Amino acid sequence: MVWTWRYEKSDGTVVEPANGAEEFSSQGDAESWIGEEWKTLLEDGVDRVVLVEDGRDVYPMSLHEA
Repeated sequence: MVWTWRYEKSDGTVVEPANGAEEFSSQGDAESWIGEEWKTLLEDGVDRVVLVEDGRDVYPMSLHEA
C-alpha cells in the first residue's frame, strides 16, 4: 500500500508539490509527516490536504486552524 497526500486550494483546485509527492508505507507515517509539515504547506498556498491510499481518498483535512 502507498499512502500520499493530495494538496488543494480551498476551492478544490489541486496544488502540485514543488518537490513531487511524498509517499509513505503506512497511514501513521503519512499522518506524522503532515503533523510536521502542515505549516510549511500552508505558507506555500495549500489550504487543505486529502489523505490518499492507493488512489482512494481516505479523508480531507483543512490546514487552517478552526
